[in-house]
Amino acid sequence: MKIFTWLYDKTLNWSRHPKAPWYLSAMSFAESSFFPIPPDVMLMPMSLATPKKAFYYAWLTTVFSLLGGLLGYAIGYWLIDAVMPWIESIGYADKFTLAQGFFAEYGVWIVFIAGFSPIPYKVFTLSAGAASMALLPFIVASFLGRGARFFLVAALMKWGGARLEPYIRKWVDWMGWAVVVIIIVLLVVKNT
Repeated sequence: MKIFTWLYDKTLNWSRHPKAPWYLSAMSFAESSFFPIPPDVMLMPMSLATPKKAFYYAWLTTVFSLLGGLLGYAIGYWLIDAVMPWIESIGYADKFTLAQGFFAEYGVWIVFIAGFSPIPYKVFTLSAGAASMALLPFIVASFLGRGARFFLVAALMKWGGARLEPYIRKWVDWMGWAVVVIIIVLLVVKNT
């Protein structure tokens, strides 16, 4: 079954849509505070489809991710008690507690690391607000971490994406099913 090839082709088509930059901006904003899907899934195909705009797309992703991070910070600062049941219901309570421990140990550096890594950034934006982290260091660390990540993704797609695209398309189903299997194994291990 080639479901991931179909999804990959669909995403590439969406990435060429005239309103794709708006969708990318909205997804970047939402992902930093509450949405579960990272903006890379749109940034990569958009940069691949239009390499000359790759860094523009990375800039949009960075700025709107930072703005969404500020929303996450505000939610953590003013509404953490109200949203904690929701955090628990989606299975992020352990991650939230872990993030708070990281803040105590590493301070602002954890925001930079979370911004760059595949760790759910929204957990750290909420935690930063809940911990009353100083706002300016939060903004700087978020901007640098998110920017480094998104510009790296855009650069890889701009400079190597066209050559790699046939291989990506050829192996996308294998990669997709491998991710599904990994998720299933992790869920089984977690629940045992």
